[in-house]
Amino acid sequence: MSYVLPSEFVTKMIDAGESKVFMSTRDTLIRAYMAGAILALAAAFAVTINVQTGQPLAGAILFPVGFCLLYLMGFDLLTGVFTLAPLALIDKRPGVTASGILRNWGLVFCGNFAGALTVALFMAIIVTYGFDVEPNKVGVAIGHIGEGRTLGYAAHGAAGMLTLFIRGMLCNWMVSTGVVAAMMSTSVSGKVIAMWMPIMLFFYMGFEHSVVNMFLFPSGLMLGGNFSIMDYLIWNEIPTVLGNVVGGLTFVGLTLYSTHARTAPKRVPATA
Repeated sequence: MSYVLPSEFVTKMIDAGESKVFMSTRDTLIRAYMAGAILALAAAFAVTINVQTGQPLAGAILFPVGFCLLYLMGFDLLTGVFTLAPLALIDKRPGVTASGILRNWGLVFCGNFAGALTVALFMAIIVTYGFDVEPNKVGVAIGHIGEGRTLGYAAHGAAGMLTLFIRGMLCNWMVSTGVVAAMMSTSVSGKVIAMWMPIMLFFYMGFEHSVVNMFLFPSGLMLGGNFSIMDYLIWNEIPTVLGNVVGGLTFVGLTLYSTHARTAPKRVPATA
């Protein structure tokens, strides 16, 4: 594992943020679509493992395979650009504006959602034989996930909304750590090892990831989950997106930037 020093990989983070702001609409949408689809397949894989083994830890251990693959192929998740793109503005890179960042976020959201929705439809067809029979055990499990993580929060009112927001924040603290971890090494094995740990942690802890949820909840609705589209948007997706923005930018992007790109002057030793 060829280790890259923090001062070097933080520069890579800023460069990556600038690159994403100026990326063409076509490339942004294609990369976001593929990222959403691959992460959705990994989520379906993990749920299947959980159902078949009865061991949630087994699914969490193997879920990061999708995250590692999509980042090694250069695709983009909404949670990653939440953290990287603003750094280019904070670093005052020429031509980078707030509207450019919002444009990037909007395109990546649309691409991720389209990719996740595609896989949601494909999985719904698979677990129901083309909607000809009732969902199998995996389909039933996905439906219950959607109910528990919408109506379950709604049942607690403001406390449930706060819990949802904090889970979204913690999620992108870990996911963005995984994004940055890929820049800590110049070898494929080093990147994979560094990415695997934080992604496994977020999935096992049940934190809320806006792109994974773009698969789980539409799937749940297609498979007869007892919740509505508005339940999904108000009691999951919107607060999760907000929590993901705050968590990734505050605990990963700004902390690394402030101490490694804009390091404070060293203290002067006291004289006798």
